[in-house]
Amino acid sequence: MLKTLAAAALALTAVLTAPAANAIPDVPDYVTIDVVTVNGSGCPAGTAAVASADDRTAFTVTYSQYLAQAGQGSAPTDFRKNCQLNLRVTYPQGFTFGIAQADYRGFANLQAGATGTEKGNYYFQGMSQTASRTHTFNGPKSDNWQATDRAQVAEIIYAPCGEVRHLNINTELRVNAGTASKAHSFMTMDSTDSSVSTKYQFSWKRC
Repeated sequence: MLKTLAAAALALTAVLTAPAANAIPDVPDYVTIDVVTVNGSGCPAGTAAVASADDRTAFTVTYSQYLAQAGQGSAPTDFRKNCQLNLRVTYPQGFTFGIAQADYRGFANLQAGATGTEKGNYYFQGMSQTASRTHTFNGPKSDNWQATDRAQVAEIIYAPCGEVRHLNINTELRVNAGTASKAHSFMTMDSTDSSVSTKYQFSWKRC
């Protein structure tokens, strides 16, 4: 009897610990990202590059001319720069995705009395639902800046299952000279190399 129970226990343990034959990974087998259009004063043609992560959990955007400035030496339209990316994300049927987190980085040189603002807006083509976050930085500041948009699970907006909907990401940098109008303040989201990028993390789920 004891031998029978022991054998049954071992068999049950093997079933519980052995990987299931039909185990499903958390991410799809392949993901490709194509830039359909790029528009905005912060990303002139050829100044924004998109790359997907090898593990298919995220993608990055690198800018080379994304700078907003205000105060002495600035043109009236320089205080606000924006970039609208329209992306086609291709992946296997049976999955859908949303943006769970976005990490922004850059450099800010803000005089005392000046402020800088970074804003990100995310939505799918043809859908009214949008997710938006804004981060404000106060002068005096002359340093790298970083901002993270992190959505709660219930807040993540997913593409409709079985439909092709382009992902739109609209970002904005804005600098207000404030009481430092006679000085020069600026804020960038650009980089001279690929080490400083905006990172967007996917949230994948089964349809």
